[in-house]
Amino acid sequence: MKKEVDPAKLICGLIYSDLDILHDATRRLAKAFGPIDGESDIYDFDHTDYYKSEMGINLIRKFISFERLIHPGKLADIKHKTIAIEKDLANQQGDTFKRTINIDPGYMELSKLILASTKNYSHRIYLDKGIYAEVTLVFRNGKFKYLPWTYPDYVDPRAIDFFARVRDICKGQL
Repeated sequence: MKKEVDPAKLICGLIYSDLDILHDATRRLAKAFGPIDGESDIYDFDHTDYYKSEMGINLIRKFISFERLIHPGKLADIKHKTIAIEKDLANQQGDTFKRTINIDPGYMELSKLILASTKNYSHRIYLDKGIYAEVTLVFRNGKFKYLPWTYPDYVDPRAIDFFARVRDICKGQL
């Protein structure tokens, strides 16, 4: 007997430096995925220099969640939509695109937070169409716990607070 998978809460992590780009991106995300029902506090993205050469300095981190629950099997398609939004908002220099915003989609289940990525690694599982997924946080004993590969900005107390609020919203929706 085939069990139907439970729906999940769509979230996106955003890294940007220009508030106008953020507003444009969130408008496009809401058009693609429905109303935004949660926003984290913003804070400096200073945990790594990974995006510095592409996106510059003084980057900001923010997370958002969406009202509409999703089927977890749609994560690869969602990642491709966010990549398209990134490209639409990128600065083009010849054949090179430099992103002005990084959009990392994922989903929240009551027991975990999953992120999508275009990069393979030992702890990632292939989904479809060049997209991988990883468990980024697990929920145990009443709180989120990080894993050895969890990005430092996802462990930040402001992020954890946001994820706890999103989990509560998700629990009410389920």
